[in-house]
Amino acid sequence: MNAHQESIPHIGLTGGIGSGKSAAAQEFERLGIPIIDSDAIAHTITGPGGAGIAPIQAQFGLEFITPEGALDRAKMRERVFNNPQALAQLEAITHPLIRQAGELEALKAETKEPPYIIFMIPLLFESSNWQGRFKKIVVVDCGIDTQIERVVKRNHLQQELIEKIIATQAPRVMRLQYADYVLKNEGSLEDLQAQVQEVHQQLLTALKE
Repeated sequence: MNAHQESIPHIGLTGGIGSGKSAAAQEFERLGIPIIDSDAIAHTITGPGGAGIAPIQAQFGLEFITPEGALDRAKMRERVFNNPQALAQLEAITHPLIRQAGELEALKAETKEPPYIIFMIPLLFESSNWQGRFKKIVVVDCGIDTQIERVVKRNHLQQELIEKIIATQAPRVMRLQYADYVLKNEGSLEDLQAQVQEVHQQLLTALKE
């Protein structure tokens, strides 16, 4: 690894459920920035034969594993969002595995020598595994009503369950307090993309200082 690779900044991208993190990440990626998607990694480690399956089965039981050998997401979602202790147990298994896999992806991305790398992490402020390790933090923000509307449309979940999910996430005010850059996503996709382009230019400037 050369000196430039060692100095490639890591940027955190976060936001509440339904805020539009993925849409923002796609625009950053179009601009040539590698994206380390912790949700995609989580799906891999809890998919058939994933690294998280054996410890999840040991902790929660075979009933939380599908016949294909993957995590039964619907059953686990119902379990953890009504049980903070169960959520903590699940995160204690998955978060270290997600971080380890993310670091490996970042090492691969650094070989292309991008100006920076984005880690897209929904629970950035909720997990001690990620805190204090990003040069800058970008938050995608919208109102709670907008979050609920988007998740109902996208995932067809009940509003009550969405509200419980939001309640387990860091308060909106906390995300905004610690954000270096905020992408306001209450409008069109084009508006969000324009904001990403502006933040990208600001990051390029700030990271040279």
